[in-house]
Amino acid sequence: MSFINPEITKIPNQDIQHSILELNNVTLSLKREDQIHTEVSGNKFRKLKYNMMAAQDQMITKVLTFGGAYSNHIAATAAAAKELGLQSIGIIRGDELGKDIKKTLAQNETLRFAVENEMQLKFVSREVYRKKTDAIFLESLKQEFGDFYLVPEGGTNDLAVKGCEEILTTTDQDFDVICTAVGTGGTISGIINSAVEHQKVLGFPALKGDFLKEEIEHYSSKTNWELITAYHFGGYGKVKSELIDFINSFKKEQQIQLDPVYTGKMMYGLFDMIKNGYFRKNTRILAIHTGGLQGIAGMNQTLIKKRLPLIEI
Repeated sequence: MSFINPEITKIPNQDIQHSILELNNVTLSLKREDQIHTEVSGNKFRKLKYNMMAAQDQMITKVLTFGGAYSNHIAATAAAAKELGLQSIGIIRGDELGKDIKKTLAQNETLRFAVENEMQLKFVSREVYRKKTDAIFLESLKQEFGDFYLVPEGGTNDLAVKGCEEILTTTDQDFDVICTAVGTGGTISGIINSAVEHQKVLGFPALKGDFLKEEIEHYSSKTNWELITAYHFGGYGKVKSELIDFINSFKKEQQIQLDPVYTGKMMYGLFDMIKNGYFRKNTRILAIHTGGLQGIAGMNQTLIKKRLPLIEI
């Protein structure tokens, strides 16, 4: 099925059954965006859709983007570009990873997947990586790789927000509250823009910091949203045993896999808020499963080193 085929985006909502929901008289459904595509999962599909179409319209054959060693965005961009017959280039944070590329690819499923999908990797130091929006640095990349279509780190730009505006459909208008994990702010911005008047959008940031509010306001002028900042577990990519226990219990009870960086934190926070009476009785909640499951393998490697429980796959 083509990456840009509109039929692929008809995603079901799955009702969640749990005693906490019954005790607090609220209903919860999960929009299974993780099922949107086998390799370009969840919000990454939405963010890349119109960017890839723009590259094709502009007759540009190379797509370049940025990401970390376990980036969902890197993996998704590589798969989408290959499916559409485009070349892809990934600028990867951490020059130490390029010193023994065979070892890196043997130990890192994300980067191995990207290479298997014909992405060309360039490893740079963290100092250089911080220049990813610098015009002089981007020009040096064009000198090295030739003309390319630039997709920013995390994929968020105007076209990404446009794609994320398609997450909600007319069948979702009966819900009172829409919940989503937040990384760079693109997904929640699209959801905010497409939410109807009576709906409140709650965002659960995966990282610490106040910059997200300004980023969201850049893409949306609406005020129907709020950031819930108490469930980042220490910051981006940080986890604790109680989060892992929740993810594993949720999978056992609901047969739904959550990721530890984004959706797992959102669902943990959402259940905690429901348990503590945050929502009025009869509130109808829709949570968005934004995918990101490919990163579980990398997280489990970290958990082994920290001697924490593993995420069950």
